[in-house]
Amino acid sequence: MKAVVNIYLKEGVLDPQGKAVKHALGSLGFKDVEDVRVGKQIVLKLNASDKEEARKEIEQMCEKLLANTVIEDYDIEIVQ
Repeated sequence: MKAVVNIYLKEGVLDPQGKAVKHALGSLGFKDVEDVRVGKQIVLKLNASDKEEARKEIEQMCEKLLANTVIEDYDIEIVQ
């Protein structure tokens, strides 16, 4: 089983890297970009057979290590 975890800054948290990317895109002529938020993606390969148990375990991973839950949110997608 494979899981994809997307981690991104919460709304209201400044994202200087996102601002830099937005500025660079504007410099390249991409004027329709309103905002950019930069995050990270973690792909996990698991030896699990139950999707719900895997999700619970991944949530614990995010809460304990993968995400800084003070300033970051995360989404989990289980892919078979």
